Amino acid sequence: MSIAHSPFTNEIPTVSPPPSLPLIARGERSETMAGDVDRATTGPNTDCASWKSGPYSEQAFDGIVGRSKALQHVLREVEVVAPTDSGVLIQGETGTGKELIARAIHNLSGRRDRPLIKLNCAAIPSGLLESELFGHERGAFTGALMRKAGRLEAADKGTLFLDEVGDIPLELQPKLLCVLQEHEFERLGSTRTQQVDVRVVAATHRNLKQMVEKGQFRSDLYYRLHVFPLSVPSLRERREDIPLLVRHFVAEFARRLKRRIETISPQVMEAFTNHSWPGNVRELQNFMERAVILSPGNVLCAPIAELKEDPVRTQRSELITLEEVDREHVLRALQATNWVLGGPHGAAARLGMKRTTLYYRIRKLNIPMRPR
Repeated sequence: MSIAHSPFTNEIPTVSPPPSLPLIARGERSETMAGDVDRATTGPNTDCASWKSGPYSEQAFDGIVGRSKALQHVLREVEVVAPTDSGVLIQGETGTGKELIARAIHNLSGRRDRPLIKLNCAAIPSGLLESELFGHERGAFTGALMRKAGRLEAADKGTLFLDEVGDIPLELQPKLLCVLQEHEFERLGSTRTQQVDVRVVAATHRNLKQMVEKGQFRSDLYYRLHVFPLSVPSLRERREDIPLLVRHFVAEFARRLKRRIETISPQVMEAFTNHSWPGNVRELQNFMERAVILSPGNVLCAPIAELKEDPVRTQRSELITLEEVDREHVLRALQATNWVLGGPHGAAARLGMKRTTLYYRIRKLNIPMRPR
């Protein structure tokens, strides 16, 4: 692991003392994973030797910020499975960084010099997903004016990352299963079978086992994907990482927006730490960008009044499903933006997702397109 100079202090800031917390301290150093993880304790990041040395250690965990036990456990599992060619199923809530984990698996594998091809199965209409994944021949369907290679061919000898794999239609799942078992496929409109050498890493925020029980996902495909499951913790499960993430994002956006933020007050940091962050790291990242924009001076001016509307629920009398939580979160974003989906101030930007992905979520969660 590289040791780099950093503008951050050596310890996680406390949230109770009254003095302001300096963001930049002269002469301080921080231990980083790929230059992005700030020092939270005086000890080393972990006892995994490969994080400290090796030609690919610099980029392996690029973008992953945190030192909590929950996150370190996941990263140790990444190191175990990455050198193999086994399939990995990454599970976790929206915004927890599943794509970064997939990238780390690829960077630590023997396929690191080959492409990592990504496909968000939820962002593509089901009618076009087969063509996008497997490719098509000329004339295979209306508008297919020429032959096109799919993502599978592009990922040959490399890694294919299937994000939101739970959204793949049932009728398309047997074809994906054939790829995983036989390493072969056919383009849409073709009768010629092609061989492919690809490692598939899948991710989802949905409960695939529950979908199997309801007949919404094939059991054979589930077991094939579930060779090595990885569960990425939510931000609520690693609150000790929030100060590190705050400092990381503030420094990043201050540099990008040409601002100089030197101080975060303990009251502001306490508000960040106590918030539930239902959108996880992605929501925190977007909030930090807005906070830096609103900070003309060297003190972070964050709109923490918005966070007080959703305090941490330490006790709940009734549990609700993740789908209900997701629906409530999307509804709040739509109401806050007056049901505007696109644009820099729309609900999609607020939730940290593409407009097409948000539109798909709205339909999937049975949310009316206009307020009643």
